[in-house]
Amino acid sequence: MLGAIAGDIIGSIFEGHPHKSKSFPLFTAHNHYTDDTVLTVAVAEAILYGLPNALTLQSWGRRYPHAGYGGRFRHWLQSPMPRPYFSWGNGAAMRVSPVGWAFADSQTVLEEAKATAMVTHNHPEGIKGAQATALAVFRARTKTSKEALREEIEDRFGYDLSRSLDEIRPQYTFDVSCQGSVPESLLAFLESTDYEDAVRNAVSLGGDADTMACIAGAVAEAAYGGIPEHIACVVRGRLPIALGNVVAQFLRAHSPEVPEIFCD
Repeated sequence: MLGAIAGDIIGSIFEGHPHKSKSFPLFTAHNHYTDDTVLTVAVAEAILYGLPNALTLQSWGRRYPHAGYGGRFRHWLQSPMPRPYFSWGNGAAMRVSPVGWAFADSQTVLEEAKATAMVTHNHPEGIKGAQATALAVFRARTKTSKEALREEIEDRFGYDLSRSLDEIRPQYTFDVSCQGSVPESLLAFLESTDYEDAVRNAVSLGGDADTMACIAGAVAEAAYGGIPEHIACVVRGRLPIALGNVVAQFLRAHSPEVPEIFCD
């Protein structure tokens, strides 16, 4: 989960400012958390306390109203009777990573991922993006090989994961759809050598950088056994206390295999 948030913060300054290279500073004074982080925390809280997804998404979204939500989601946040709006956007995938950590079998992961998506993103592609991301996190944390993970995601969801980032990068543009960003985010992980490399891969495509780095970072954290200390400490320092507290509670409850990092 912290890997998703770190990816969001690292990628935040490149959203709308495409960067077609893996060479860039991980953090500047302008890197910040976005809606990806806020809504990831909301899903985590729903899992921790058995709360309805819609309730926690609205609660946290209203608490941080300027985090960069899409127009239809902003309207949904303020609705007294929120209803799904058939979205295929990658918002369903960006917030789902806690599901991949919290449940013990793939079928439950798929069901819970669908549940987190359905409150807003009830389009088949929105559901598919959330399920693919959560399943990838689950498989990565249970030490499934990259090739087996690749094959399962391709077979189950029909995503093309046979391409290389070098083939994709020159023509790739900003795309907020699940079908146009989740496969590429997963490829950023599949081609990586470590956590940082996965996030750099995602940003280097020049697309929806914060969300793609969030998704790639979520899977990479699970695969590589956590995130580097120097990244984790910066990220924790940029989170408001309320968000950070939920992250810490979730990590203790559902990620005991990831070493705890103590920052000065």
